[in-house]
Amino acid sequence: MVSVDTVGSSEDFLKSLGFPTLEVHKSFSHFDFTRPGRRVLLIGPMGSGKTEFAARVWRDASVAQKKGAKVRALTSTGDVDRRNVFFIRSQLDGARFQEYPQDAMAFRSGYIRCGENIARIRDSFDFEKVVEDNPNVGTYIIDEASFFDERLAYVVRNESVERGVMFIFPTLILNFRRDIFNSSARLMLDIATDVIPLTAYCEHSDCIKDAFYTYRYYDVDGCECPALYFDPLIVVGGDGAKTGSDNPNYASRCDEHHFLPGKEYTFFNLKPLAEEASKGNVKRLRSEIESLKYNIKKSELYKNICTRYKGNPNEEIYFNSLKPDYIAEKALMFLFNEQNLVSEDLLVRFVNELSLNREYMTRTLADNRRPVSLDQGLLF
Repeated sequence: MVSVDTVGSSEDFLKSLGFPTLEVHKSFSHFDFTRPGRRVLLIGPMGSGKTEFAARVWRDASVAQKKGAKVRALTSTGDVDRRNVFFIRSQLDGARFQEYPQDAMAFRSGYIRCGENIARIRDSFDFEKVVEDNPNVGTYIIDEASFFDERLAYVVRNESVERGVMFIFPTLILNFRRDIFNSSARLMLDIATDVIPLTAYCEHSDCIKDAFYTYRYYDVDGCECPALYFDPLIVVGGDGAKTGSDNPNYASRCDEHHFLPGKEYTFFNLKPLAEEASKGNVKRLRSEIESLKYNIKKSELYKNICTRYKGNPNEEIYFNSLKPDYIAEKALMFLFNEQNLVSEDLLVRFVNELSLNREYMTRTLADNRRPVSLDQGLLF
């Protein structure tokens, strides 16, 4: 990967103006449309300005488009002109920014209108159709590329190498667990030519450090309730503040204030129980899921939280993670959807036997691309 900006030219320029020796930071430059085939990752936590940075690229393109033929020769490869920018957003992201126009590239502090150069797509096949219909577009801004299938990375690489098309990805690379978001995010890192990291202020009320992480929490009875490690990877919802157990809130947080209970439990207790169940002994896993649903103080999760966080300065907030609903449903879906340790038959069986919330599970599994029919008539 290569750096986008260098400090040297800025230092030379400031010295020529007679500035004394001082710390010179990277210059905030207009975007370079002359280099073909770039694949630029804009990474950072939620609220760090990734889409707003992309909007600056759009504005720079509108200025560059007013230049003459000599500039067009610099920004073009064949029929492709990299000053011609197109914005792509996932159909999963439809709940965000509903108050803005349909053609808006929206971010937290405003929006710009993209006219006809905008599309919502489901997957890489939809994206190929957009490319086919817009042969002169030279720059694609693909918002939250990690939401798409892995195949997108190879479609992108081929278009950039073969036709000189440039791609910009304002995207989360780390999920709320502080892990690589998914395999699509890892492939985006593999194919990137440039990375621009962005940070935000930590949104904890007592902190102003740089935040690199996206924190997920629920607001239940006015309490901040950190999402447990096995919370669903994708939760589709709007950007506004939300209360209750159905939809989480997000904040940018530094390392100190990014609370993530349940990780040790997931790998020390939950996964081994599922591995045992996959070999035919489902009794202990069923007992744990039942405890998570109906008597959480009997669960291994509660014991783990007690062991790890009793006496911790943030003890209260860690125990708040047990307040939201659907903890049993989330644990079971994690084992089915992400770990492939629970079969679909066993998933449906537990839903039936333990009266788990079908509506919540059906919606969440569909959002995470593992739809399962949990209708009463299909249950054992």
